[in-house]
Amino acid sequence: MGADGELDVFDAGRCAGGYALGLAVGRRFADAANRERYPRYWDELVGTADGSGVPLLHVILVNFRKEILPFIPKEGDGHGREEEEEPDGDCSDVLIVSDSTAIAAHNEDGNVALLGHTYLVRATLPDGLSFTAYTCAGELPSCAFGFNSNGVAFTLDSVPPVNDEIVAGAIARNFVSRDLLEAKNLEDAMRRICSPGVSVGHSYNLMDVRGRRIVNVETASGNRFAVHEAGATPFFHANMYRHLQVKQVQDENSMSREKRAAQCSVDSKETALSLLGDTADDKYPIYMTGPTLHTLCTVLVDLDKETMTIYKGNPKNGEMTLILPML
Repeated sequence: MGADGELDVFDAGRCAGGYALGLAVGRRFADAANRERYPRYWDELVGTADGSGVPLLHVILVNFRKEILPFIPKEGDGHGREEEEEPDGDCSDVLIVSDSTAIAAHNEDGNVALLGHTYLVRATLPDGLSFTAYTCAGELPSCAFGFNSNGVAFTLDSVPPVNDEIVAGAIARNFVSRDLLEAKNLEDAMRRICSPGVSVGHSYNLMDVRGRRIVNVETASGNRFAVHEAGATPFFHANMYRHLQVKQVQDENSMSREKRAAQCSVDSKETALSLLGDTADDKYPIYMTGPTLHTLCTVLVDLDKETMTIYKGNPKNGEMTLILPML
């Protein structure tokens, strides 16, 4: 039933089989769950579609792709949920909080098709809160990194689980990260990412700029989460769960990056950027240049300087594109 007590009726139409019926119902009520919990963000999706002239369905599919794709069968597969494949590698992070350094360095990696289709969104909300977020075309801000005027910043890493860990019809991660941009403080940020009943989990590197704290929070369906506080020992995160016990895809790309990071000494901004620019592994480099995966940019969050710096090209070269004050 809806909030007004009316019984919601969904006509799925003629379906080819049980899987097709389940897929139709899952899509319909995933939309409903997200629209009910985050009505303002749903309005942003509708506005994005109207403003761009792109059909709303296309915008919805872009924002729900991580939640929908596992339930779509491969051609010739009669079972609906295919065996797990090696996921795309999406991002590397190194976190350090010591007496002399408090940083999060992040490679934003994605499909090469995203080159030229990302941008920074700066917005001020009616209540006066402002945020800056790196955004992919058609998506809610932000599935990558951002910060707000409350001194909360974050970077994100995807952590693909096996299909059995994914819940149909639940909250989409893009809505959770959009909500994160409105966090009042670190505790509120953790509440926002740990409380929703998500379809698929995520890895969040949360930063309290004023409090000089960085925590990595891994989440999963079923309201599961685990928290690791960054300290003087560098903490590297790729695209596999590090401390939350979840059945996950054994991603050779991520494992190779983690192995390489363990071989490198990181104790400063310079060495962190050098690590994120590493290309020692020809097959699975930390800094990616194609043919499929590409490092779109590198970002350095410096809590002591209260800045977010975006680098173009290999971060080892130090070519800064933007230096953004966070407070």
